[in-house]
Amino acid sequence: MDARFNLLDNEIAVKFAKRFANAGLVIHQSPLPRSTQELVSLRASQINGCGWCIDMHTKDAAAAGETAVRLNLVAAWRESTVFTEAEQAALALAEEGTRLADAHQGVSDETWAQVRKHYDDDQIAALVALVALINAANRLAVIVHQKGGSYEPGMFASMTN
Repeated sequence: MDARFNLLDNEIAVKFAKRFANAGLVIHQSPLPRSTQELVSLRASQINGCGWCIDMHTKDAAAAGETAVRLNLVAAWRESTVFTEAEQAALALAEEGTRLADAHQGVSDETWAQVRKHYDDDQIAALVALVALINAANRLAVIVHQKGGSYEPGMFASMTN
């Protein structure tokens, strides 16, 4: 299926995308580790079935030095040994924050306690904002059927210039 609409070929959509990218820059420049940012973005994108964002975050993570083993195991992070306890807490938050409709409580107290254990307030602010932002990005791309496969590392970041 072809893309329904080119978000980068419309004046309003481009203006929005630039502001969206600048919001992402706040998170990118935060003290939340870059690898955690990419893992969280990748996991939420997997849950939401967003090929464009999976492509983007896999390639950006690899370009930043993330290993193929860890990228390949993100979808099964609970059944692997390659993620730190802090990363596991972030991935649990990403899943629970993405699957809000699947659980009446949203993010569990247990997951929140693990996040509080491993991250300071600035990192938590960035993590919560990241989960919200990647879910919005997933929805934009899935609605218009933006396909994965053509992304080049750093492509979206160039929109902040």
